Amino acid sequence: MNATGSSLRLLVDKWLAPNAGVPAHVVCFSRMQENRLRYVCVEAVHPARTIAIFFFRHGDGSWCVFPPAASRPAMTTRAGA
Repeated sequence: MNATGSSLRLLVDKWLAPNAGVPAHVVCFSRMQENRLRYVCVEAVHPARTIAIFFFRHGDGSWCVFPPAASRPAMTTRAGA
């Protein structure tokens, strides 16, 4: 994991605030079809509502609430040419 990245546990605590009365549960997990990176859906059932958030694993090992950017075509030059 990179120095600025977040662990999945820290993000679940931040976004869903689970506790003994409102635990968080993983409801699904898999890999994205286009780049094979992981995603996890975590759910917390609060008395007033249910909250479910998808978390995405990025190439550097960090977890985020947004998917990684798609790789785009790029041009480079050859050194010494």
